[in-house]
Amino acid sequence: MSTTVLEGDDLHRHYQVSSGLFAKKATLRALDGVSFRLEARRTLAVVGESGCGKTTLARLITLIEPPTAGSLKIAEQQATGDAAVSPDLLRRHVQMIFQDPYGSLNPRKQVASIIQEPLTINTRLSAQERKEAVRFMMDKVGLRPELAGRYPHMFSGGQRQRIAIARALILKPQVVVADEPVSALDVSIQAQVLNLLMDLQEEFGVAYVFISHDLSVVRHIADDVMVMYLGRAVEQGPKARIFESPRHPYTRALLDATPTVAPRADGDTLTLTGELPSPLNPPSGCAFHLRCPFAEPRCAEDRPLLRPVDARQVACHFVEKI
Repeated sequence: MSTTVLEGDDLHRHYQVSSGLFAKKATLRALDGVSFRLEARRTLAVVGESGCGKTTLARLITLIEPPTAGSLKIAEQQATGDAAVSPDLLRRHVQMIFQDPYGSLNPRKQVASIIQEPLTINTRLSAQERKEAVRFMMDKVGLRPELAGRYPHMFSGGQRQRIAIARALILKPQVVVADEPVSALDVSIQAQVLNLLMDLQEEFGVAYVFISHDLSVVRHIADDVMVMYLGRAVEQGPKARIFESPRHPYTRALLDATPTVAPRADGDTLTLTGELPSPLNPPSGCAFHLRCPFAEPRCAEDRPLLRPVDARQVACHFVEKI
């Protein structure tokens, strides 16, 4: 029986932004109602253009920021509301791998100290036990034990990301949020790191929230996909269904923009035009209608909700017609 290790229900994150000394503050809706469930040993990929809310969602899941509204459960424990468990207790269950393997490691600390830091903060293990745990985890990510005394600048980008992965997994969390973990790496190294993440997932039973704009990477690692646009999910469901037959126009456009060695035989591709609207002044109705080739007058008035369509959820009024 699968265990739900992460669950978000109608999550919102709003910021009050001032445009000038005497100007009235505006509300930036970085996240505007997102729901999902993630089970152990599975990977949920969150994709979309820059500014769609992917990183904001990551910050909520890792408890860096609280949601403005909505409910979040981590390891079947409430992380929001009056019944919320202490964040200090929940952080053991959710860790993060950052995008930049150069900036996410303290240049003044040796590798062993960097990897064992979560143990130092969150456990009462002895120094010897921490040392053994570091040695074990370095072996799992493919780093030789004699490298433990070196500093981050002595490693390649791929090796630094392996250090970051070891640090994230040393507490054996139930959820790891990976925010563009391979985008800063050479293409030749990306597959190695992705395969390592998948092997570690199988061994430790960890679930991943994989933030990415690269759909070729998502195709390789994801089980489920959530496509976001301007703070909301527009399509979410099993990876195979979404990649084989995308139903929302935005998802279709993203996939059509992905380089492939086998382009669509019919040549029927969708091309995005225009820029992502500002979350400070989002369009009325469907947020995508200004860029959608299938938009009708209703799209500018009524905001579509996610609904079941072809074994996935889609937020589009006219999905059956397109």
